[in-house]
Amino acid sequence: MNSIQSLRLIVILFIASLAAGLTLAQTAGISSRYTASPASPDGIGKRYMDREISGVMGWQGAPWLERQEREREERTDLLLKALALKPGMVVADIGAGTGYLTRRMAPAVLPGVKIIAVDVQPEMVRMLENSIKSTGQTHIEARLSSVDDVKLPTSSVDLAVMVDVYHELAFPYEVMISVMKSLKPGGRMVFVEYKAEDPKVPIKPLHKMSEAQIRKEAEVFALDWERTVSTLPCLGST
Repeated sequence: MNSIQSLRLIVILFIASLAAGLTLAQTAGISSRYTASPASPDGIGKRYMDREISGVMGWQGAPWLERQEREREERTDLLLKALALKPGMVVADIGAGTGYLTRRMAPAVLPGVKIIAVDVQPEMVRMLENSIKSTGQTHIEARLSSVDDVKLPTSSVDLAVMVDVYHELAFPYEVMISVMKSLKPGGRMVFVEYKAEDPKVPIKPLHKMSEAQIRKEAEVFALDWERTVSTLPCLGST
């Protein structure tokens, strides 16, 4: 990653249009939504809605998530502004990893209920718990999810955000069903991905997504597109 010149992120916000219990598509035949294909070097050989699902970055990559230059490369400050967090919100950071973004979102919801940091890897959850203890941010709660369920209470979340996560979900449809259940009516779902539209982004193709693909997959659910924020400059080191 030392040669990175620009990491351009696309932030896409959706609003849950109805109560989650009334909005989910029928789940019958979920398995037929996926097809097998020869695995590419960075993929898992499983396709969903015309794209191959990428492999997951393991917990061994935690130092990259906490790299000193990340703020400069990804402009987390601009991302936080785009999220429009408010005191009292319940926010779920899905695929939170080490909690890099979680810790930065937490002050914005105070005085509030909590930020829920969810990850599928037990090792990441332990890192999250250690981070919570070291920073004293007691309104952050770390939770272990499964590959097909975020395991959050029904109608409990005002905003769910996935940062550089969605393209790695082995069961994107099922995970989105569980996220939809967790959203309050009018709750917001935010996808943050490296832009596939920008050929200058030095990220492997399967680890990028286009706005069209994200909207195609999100609109299977009762989500209304709110806005797309594509102005993050994200200038990195040369």
